[in-house]
Amino acid sequence: MSDTRAEILPVDSPLTTAARITINAPARTIFDLLASPADHKRFDGSGTVRGSLSGPDRLFLGAQFGMSMKIKLPYRIKNTVITFEENKKITWCHLMKWRWSYELNSISATQTVVTESFDARDIPAFATWWLERTGAMAHNPKWMAKSLVALKSIAEG
Repeated sequence: MSDTRAEILPVDSPLTTAARITINAPARTIFDLLASPADHKRFDGSGTVRGSLSGPDRLFLGAQFGMSMKIKLPYRIKNTVITFEENKKITWCHLMKWRWSYELNSISATQTVVTESFDARDIPAFATWWLERTGAMAHNPKWMAKSLVALKSIAEG
């Protein structure tokens, strides 16, 4: 039986979080899930992603996509892809400039290490209240680990 836990990684800033998991699937399979906004709800470990509202079926550098979200109250968020390296890395951010990133490191043709990170170091000063109010920085590591476990299950299934 394979390990189904993700590792929460140490970080050097209180405004970053990261987690990692090894997935028994090719990087392309995993990246295709990450590049599809319609699939994000399937592996969201936070329970905040409700679904894809707008944007392309498959993301690309500069693509914008809207998501339906809920943290206490429903809201919509528009994200922009700021890094896109096919089968290696994808990063998006939204108006408040915090960034979600997935890095894929192929260790064989059928095994990939995936690291998810959240970075709020470059956010506007007034936006820190949202992170504090929602407890996001405290919850993110656990939610990211749950997301990676779900991503693993889907990619390996």
